[in-house]
Amino acid sequence: METTTTRWGEIQGREITFPMEVTDMNAATLLFTVPSAAAAALLPGDRFEIAEVAPGQAQFIVAACDYRQNPWGDYNELNFGFLARPVGAGADVVGSFVYRMPVNQDFTCEAGNRVMGFPKTVEVLDATYTDGSVTFRLVMGGHPTLVLTLPRAEPLGPPERVEAVSYSYLDGVAYGTPLSMDMGTGMVDPSAVHLEVGEGPVADELRSLGLPAAPDLATWGEGLSATFLLGRPV
Repeated sequence: METTTTRWGEIQGREITFPMEVTDMNAATLLFTVPSAAAAALLPGDRFEIAEVAPGQAQFIVAACDYRQNPWGDYNELNFGFLARPVGAGADVVGSFVYRMPVNQDFTCEAGNRVMGFPKTVEVLDATYTDGSVTFRLVMGGHPTLVLTLPRAEPLGPPERVEAVSYSYLDGVAYGTPLSMDMGTGMVDPSAVHLEVGEGPVADELRSLGLPAAPDLATWGEGLSATFLLGRPV
């Protein structure tokens, strides 16, 4: 990852620089196998295409993040994405295309939109904890959209560092954002994941993918870190 500091500018009187270092977050990552055609219907088809994991099958990724120490705020975020690539890229080019990214604070929404091209929107998004579980509750446009509850699984070892590219599309521009992120090693039994899909347009999108369903894989981690580089048009 690059180490040279790049100053982007200011938003709401706060300086934006990269790399952007997240030093403390809790996060769940869930992977689902979904129909490729349904996934493709949620992508800007002229710019990105699904990277199938098997004929007719796509991978849907849900990341539920509780950012504790982040230059852009101590906010909650849900990241809905698919394994995908820019149209015309080689088969070896694969990243996660983020098609929705609800957050619960205004600054990170504006910064994510303007700086990185992430499709962030400000919604009601709460993260609540018990000793043994965590629940993310999302309300979009007044609609109870999603409730995700899973165990706070104990880590099997130190976090696994993953380098990737996050693709996005906003206001007619396609972006690629390089990042390096810890993945929690708390392995969650998929049958212990409780997912409720509620009402409204986004809930209907999730149902078009076959949700609610048990994930293929689910992990949990606490005290994780991440590094985001400045995204660029692709």
